[in-house]
Amino acid sequence: MSNRRRVILITDGDEYAKRAVALVANEIGGRCISSSQGNPSTLTGEKIVQLIKKTPHDPVLVMFDDSGIVGEGAGENALKFVAGHEDIDVLGIIAVAAKSRHEEWTRVDVSIDRDGNLTPYGVDKYGIPELEIGRINGDTVYCLDELEVPIIVGIGDIGKMSRHDSYKKGSPITKKAVELILERSGFHVKK
Repeated sequence: MSNRRRVILITDGDEYAKRAVALVANEIGGRCISSSQGNPSTLTGEKIVQLIKKTPHDPVLVMFDDSGIVGEGAGENALKFVAGHEDIDVLGIIAVAAKSRHEEWTRVDVSIDRDGNLTPYGVDKYGIPELEIGRINGDTVYCLDELEVPIIVGIGDIGKMSRHDSYKKGSPITKKAVELILERSGFHVKK
């Protein structure tokens, strides 16, 4: 039996994301590493892996944020470390769109727009479909194409999207992205 921890990586870490991710983790019976929140991320990959291992059960939702830093910032360095760690099984990544000063982009397997519809197109930070298929722009997505993960789901700005993903509404877009990753991975949450 494997002791690898099953995690979902999320490329956003501001206060809105923290509220939304914590809410969704609670609703699905998972865990959120709340201290991974930061804009930009402040925890190292090593520290995040230690925290993941201390959680009582899976799935574990973890946030990473570069706060618009060009290239690989602290958030992406930590994300790469966690994704490549031998004790971590990445179920998928939620790639969050942003209008950064520097256009970084990544491929996505599918996106979810702000109305909760699956789309092959990328979405912008408001959750509105863009013109390109399978691609989003963001500020913590530079390294995602280098990672071998089962699925990357693109969504707009977590907890926002013109209030379509507000935690006061249950963060339905974030929840749908998490549920999609769990479904595609075959992971069944025990409630």
